[in-house]
Amino acid sequence: MPKIGYHASHEQFAPSELLAHVELAAKAGFTAAMSSDHFAPWSEAQGHSGFAWTWLGAAMAKTELPFGVVTTPIGMRYHPAIIAQAGATLAEMFPGRLWMALGSGEALNERITGQRWPLKAERDARLKESAEIIRALWAGETVTRHGLIPVEEARLYSRPNTPPRIIAAALTPETARWAGGWADGLITINKPGDQLKAMVDAFREGGGGGKPLFLQVHLSFAGSEQEARRNAHEQWRTNTLAGSVAAELKLPAQFDAATRFVRPEDLDESVRISAGLTRHIDWIAEDLALGFEEIHLHNVGRNQRDFIEAFGDRVLPAVLGAAERIASTAKGTA
Repeated sequence: MPKIGYHASHEQFAPSELLAHVELAAKAGFTAAMSSDHFAPWSEAQGHSGFAWTWLGAAMAKTELPFGVVTTPIGMRYHPAIIAQAGATLAEMFPGRLWMALGSGEALNERITGQRWPLKAERDARLKESAEIIRALWAGETVTRHGLIPVEEARLYSRPNTPPRIIAAALTPETARWAGGWADGLITINKPGDQLKAMVDAFREGGGGGKPLFLQVHLSFAGSEQEARRNAHEQWRTNTLAGSVAAELKLPAQFDAATRFVRPEDLDESVRISAGLTRHIDWIAEDLALGFEEIHLHNVGRNQRDFIEAFGDRVLPAVLGAAERIASTAKGTA
C-alpha cells in the first residue's frame, strides 16, 4: 500500500505551529510525514526556519507517523558523523519510523559556516562519501578517513537495531542515475509526467531497480482558483528556478530578486495549482502509476488547516481506497 504524507515546511511556519499541523494531519488520515531541513527560508515572505532535528523528536513523539527528512551532510553545515548520530538517536527511540534523504545542498543553507562553496561535482563526491561514513557508523565501526570529509576515530555508542534507509534526493535524471548505485531509494519533486518518468527510468537504469520511489509534491489548494494561484505565487515562486541556479544563491533576498518577474501563470510546471479536489486525486493517481510508493504533499499556502481537512475528507480516502482495491484484485489473481 502506498503512503500519502504531509510535508512539514519549516521555511513557512514557526516550529510550534508546524507541530500542530502535523498532529492535525495524523488525525486527518495522512499516513506519513516529511520534514525540510533549512537554515534560512527560500524567500523573505516565508519568514521561518526552525531546527529540523529538534522538531523531529517532538513530532515523532506526538504522532505515530513514519517520518522522512531531507538533509545535507557534506561537511559544511553538518558533518556526516553528527547526522549519523542524530539519525541513530531518532531511529533508536522510534524504530522503523525514520528515513533520511541526502542531497548535495544549496549555498543558502551551507555557506553559513564560512567555508568555500564547492562546485556540483565536488558536492556530489562529498555526498557519496558522507553516505559511506554514515552507514559505517550505523554498522558499529570506528571510522577514520582522510578524504574530502575527514573523520577521526568516530564511533556511535547508541545505535538502532535497524538503521534508517538512506534515500538520494535528485532533481535531474543524471543525478538519479548516479544515485541508483548507492542509495536505498530515490526522492524527487513533482514535474510534468514525462519528466518524472525520465527520473524513474534513470534511477532504475543506474542500479535502483526494486528500490523505493518517493515524491515530494508542491501544490496549492484553496477555496478558489484565484486564491490558490495567489498563494503559490506569494509563497513558492522560487520553485520556478532551475536547481543549478537555486543551489548557488546565498540569501533569501537573492531568491526574491531572481524571481521578481515571475508571474502567477508561470508556476504551472513547478506547483500543482487547483481548487478542485478531483484534479489533485487524478494527479496523485498518475504519480502512483509511475511507481511512487510514498507521496508527500506540500500545500505551499498558509491555509494548512483547510488543506489538511479537505484532503483528509476527500483526497486520501479516494486515493488510498483505490490503491487498496487494486492491491486486493492483484492478490486475488496472483
